[in-house]
Amino acid sequence: MEKIRLQKWLATAGVCSRRKAEEIILAGRVCVNEVVVTELGVKAIPGVDIVSVDGKSVEIIRENKIYIMLHKPEGVVTSASDQFGRTTVIDILPPEIKTRLYPVGRLDYDTSGLIFLTNDGDWTLKLTHPKYKAKKTYLAVVKGIPPEDSLELFRNGIVIDNKITAPCEVEISDIRNGNAQLRITIHEGRNRQVRKMCDAIGCTVIGLKRVEVGGVKLGNLKRGRWRYLTDDEVKITQLQ
Repeated sequence: MEKIRLQKWLATAGVCSRRKAEEIILAGRVCVNEVVVTELGVKAIPGVDIVSVDGKSVEIIRENKIYIMLHKPEGVVTSASDQFGRTTVIDILPPEIKTRLYPVGRLDYDTSGLIFLTNDGDWTLKLTHPKYKAKKTYLAVVKGIPPEDSLELFRNGIVIDNKITAPCEVEISDIRNGNAQLRITIHEGRNRQVRKMCDAIGCTVIGLKRVEVGGVKLGNLKRGRWRYLTDDEVKITQLQ
């Protein structure tokens, strides 16, 4: 019988995301067969073992996998809920979608563009864990026109938050009113990374939009709208 890690068990059961599940496990809130678990490597067998959180039994619910792409507007929070009552990416979805979904990674509050939502924890991991190096492409409009030597810093790695970034791809894709639009492709997911990289070369970001993740492009999907990914698009992300 297949053994499943407790993080995946809780995520599949709809209790929380895998990352949150790790916190719950380390806090000693999870039991397997009435034995408290505080290590992340523990596995359990569906239909055999009894997993509980805070004393309440948690069973795995086998749901159909859902994959959604959303064009997030600025001013929308990339989370399932917000303590300050701000609009979240989940709020944009129609109420008829009853399945509990989670954002795949994050997109800054003041950044627009492509964000995925899903109930597939394995797929989320492949798009967010650093070891898989899923590529993300942004269009950044910056004040002025950066010189080529500054762009070369992007390509070779640049220090932000006392740590050098991984090499990335960058090019000037447009120039309007004396300001450049940079097309930047990275495979890291550090906090506000693109903005900080631009600041590091003296270019203030005027507008930032993510247009591609894992080989899937935002295309002409309008701001604030969403659609299901095609089977081919899901496969593309797995090949990155």
